[in-house]
Amino acid sequence: MYGAVIGDFVGSRYEFGDFRSTEFDFFGPGCHFTDDTVCTAAVADILLNGRDPAATMQAWCRRYPDCSWGGHFGRWIHEETPVPYGSYGNGAAMRVSPAAFLNRDRPLADALDAADRVTEITHDHPEGMKGARATTHAIWLAFQGETPGSIAAAVAGTYGYDLSRDVAAIRETYEYNETCQRTVPEALVCALEAADFEQAVRNAVSLGGDADTLAAIAGSVAEALHGIPPDFVSFAETAILRGAPDIRDVLRAMYA
Repeated sequence: MYGAVIGDFVGSRYEFGDFRSTEFDFFGPGCHFTDDTVCTAAVADILLNGRDPAATMQAWCRRYPDCSWGGHFGRWIHEETPVPYGSYGNGAAMRVSPAAFLNRDRPLADALDAADRVTEITHDHPEGMKGARATTHAIWLAFQGETPGSIAAAVAGTYGYDLSRDVAAIRETYEYNETCQRTVPEALVCALEAADFEQAVRNAVSLGGDADTLAAIAGSVAEALHGIPPDFVSFAETAILRGAPDIRDVLRAMYA
């Protein structure tokens, strides 16, 4: 979803900066798309075209070797026989938004099944699976027209996440974290508290954490809640993805 791509782009220059303000140049210099965008495109391709999840994810990621693939996932990309490795990293949630988008007119169970299919190839730890499911669930509910309050209640009740804090309270003590447990609840609060898409992304960046991933998740939920300004979408297509026509094309196909 473009919400994930724009959030990823906007947050990219703040990823390791411990930045704690909502006041910044939204499409500022130094921004670029990261692995969050590539993996989101891979998930869209998998679900749109019925492709093999592991092989397709590997192929997309190998196409973009300069995305600073980290840790075990960076090694998994090049495995001849890829197997899941018990991850509970926030990569499970940052890439999963197409599962909700493509099943927004179908039962929730279909969206969650799609999320499982694209998550279990790497992030098969219970917390990794839960993070992807919770993100998908929130996006799906937003597409159904549910209010932020009802979404928070449903996600908290189903997955046990604490969504009672506000952005200001989280910002006071939040530290950089790459787990689903300490990324997904915070990103959801950033989206559910916001009045529009831009504010959701600004909230996510302001936490001083894994800014691109927080903003990719928050942006996905906020897109379903509020939509995205048309000029933001145009900027994503003509500027953010200018050098990545394959990503642009699969996203266009998904929206079509």
